[in-house]
Amino acid sequence: MSAFLLIDDDEAFATVLARSLTRRGHAVAWARSADEALERAAERPARILLDLNLDGDSGLSLLPALRAISPDSAIVVLTGYASIATAVEATKLGAVQYLAKPAGVDEILAAFDQQAANPALPVAPQPMSLRRVTWEHLQRVLAEHDGNISATARALNMHRRTLQRMLAKRPVKS
Repeated sequence: MSAFLLIDDDEAFATVLARSLTRRGHAVAWARSADEALERAAERPARILLDLNLDGDSGLSLLPALRAISPDSAIVVLTGYASIATAVEATKLGAVQYLAKPAGVDEILAAFDQQAANPALPVAPQPMSLRRVTWEHLQRVLAEHDGNISATARALNMHRRTLQRMLAKRPVKS
């Protein structure tokens, strides 16, 4: 039986996921905020599932502190706003995997089990759509400006409100 720390501010999602993991024999602790997550991480869980968006705060900024408190924990980042830029940053900061919501329990458990790099991973058969490339570019520039919308808008030479509207939309499929 392995200990899970689930860090997510979505109560409905966290409750369902915790129940599913418990049924499979895992002990699950749940943290709703960054402060609560750091307290629970001191218990050194074997696995940490971290939401990227914690009530407006970035889960990426929490990753280094989690690594420092619980260095042996495997951390998987789970997000509804997946982008290449945040996936790269998450792995640089110590996440072993990065998953896009919705992800099932089997997919989450597989992410923790497959921590080594997979050189046999197939290349996508089609290039990304123009809309997806635009979304990825916005996310990369936003990450370069530490999430500052105004600075990002200036860098992209666009109006801040236009950028906010674009970012409020869900990422487009590839």
